[in-house]
Amino acid sequence: MKKILVTGSNGQLGNEMRVLSTQYPQFEYLFTDVAELDICNREAVVAFVEANKPDYIVNCAAYTAVTKAETDIALSTAINRDAVGNIGFAAKKTGAKVVHVSTDYVFDGTGHLPYTEEDAICPNSKYGKTKAEGEAALAATGAESVILRTSWLYSSFGNNFVKTMIKLGKEREALTVIFDQIGTPTYAADLAFAIMQIIASGKFETGIYHFSDEGVCSWYDFTKSIHKLWGITTCKVSPLETKDYPDKTPRPFYSVLNKAKIKTVYGIDIPHWEESLQRCLDILKKGA
Repeated sequence: MKKILVTGSNGQLGNEMRVLSTQYPQFEYLFTDVAELDICNREAVVAFVEANKPDYIVNCAAYTAVTKAETDIALSTAINRDAVGNIGFAAKKTGAKVVHVSTDYVFDGTGHLPYTEEDAICPNSKYGKTKAEGEAALAATGAESVILRTSWLYSSFGNNFVKTMIKLGKEREALTVIFDQIGTPTYAADLAFAIMQIIASGKFETGIYHFSDEGVCSWYDFTKSIHKLWGITTCKVSPLETKDYPDKTPRPFYSVLNKAKIKTVYGIDIPHWEESLQRCLDILKKGA
């Protein structure tokens, strides 16, 4: 039985991997977070991987606080760059294959067409820079790897934009939300499913792939859909320009990802973001 090591398993994506694992009983799983395995410690990673001999390592760990990353450079670099290199180093030593999750923030968002895997990266934030460095660190190890760039991740687990907008929508009579940043919300459960399809396919074709849900929207449109599908009618949502938003951390204005490659290579069928949002909200309502 092949073994899958999942790092960062207490986060949004890691928890979705836990849920999904029951649908793939042909694999054995090792779910770890920092308490079980500090991926920033190379010796610890090598020792753990050599002792447990996973066939696949799925790295769901990341420093994702975009604004904090501008000043918390040491920690964001350790998690988003150095730890990824540690995982790749251990995988190369043992022959494990790596699936690593990256981000649309490796692009500066000045384009107007969906970004392909061949487009030059040019991050405009410290967060995007550390994630780009993580991709390079993994590639430099020579480990067999699939890098999945995704965007606007949310889940029924953890803290995220969807939960925040529901909370604020209930508490406030009015909200202003940015309308001039365009991308695609991605349900972490869909990304977890894509990861498991790649592993279960038996044809591990290395390289960088883009994965997000289908469709495009602004944060404003996303919020309007969240409120509509949740049934919030008492909060007026108005559009806001980025230049008027108090947080000046650089973010891509347009970061839609072209997903033709992952569909062609792995035959993955991707749902529209609004369909996936409804599935996530259904789960949240059951727990409300």
